[in-house]
Amino acid sequence: FTTEWALKDFDIGRPLGKGKFGSVYLAREKSSKFIIALKVMFKSQLQKYEVETQLRREIEIQSHLRHPHILKLYGWFHDKTRIYLILEYAPKGELYKELIKATRFDDKRAATYIYQLCVALKYCHANKVIHRDIKPENLLLGFNGELKIADFGWSVHAPSSRRKTICGTVDYMPPEMVECGVYDEKVDIWTLGVLTYEFLVGKPPFE
Repeated sequence: FTTEWALKDFDIGRPLGKGKFGSVYLAREKSSKFIIALKVMFKSQLQKYEVETQLRREIEIQSHLRHPHILKLYGWFHDKTRIYLILEYAPKGELYKELIKATRFDDKRAATYIYQLCVALKYCHANKVIHRDIKPENLLLGFNGELKIADFGWSVHAPSSRRKTICGTVDYMPPEMVECGVYDEKVDIWTLGVLTYEFLVGKPPFE
């Protein structure tokens, strides 16, 4: 991969998903034939919702994380109207869709996902990164069905590990965040318990 990209460097394939600020497409880097997922976001939308700083932080954090259970961010580029993130392609898609299809996971499958999530979060926390929005929609599945944490939009690099910002998704929020208290990386540990329940039962405990 080069360090200077433009849209002309990629063959764009089918859409993989759509979000609030743009869409994700299957793509191939022309010279290497390397398959990636290209996340395309409109600058106007990012400005409208005042999330430019959040995106900058997401890029900075995710591009420095290298772990088998964390989706890789290879790089980014922009043009006049859009910002593009070059992401690792996870062929088996969202874990959320697998859970909907299966209704709930058996013990072995649930334990495998929770273990993989544990080792990925241990790595994040060792690098002073708090994800703050772990949920099935933000977990993808790789070529061999292995779990990968994605979407670091709410993540923060917190060497002091003492935060007060309320963020994430209500079903997965720990009490200290709901009560607007001070919290640390243990907010991610809380979601492990919530997800263990959800994987085995088929719905979050506090829905």
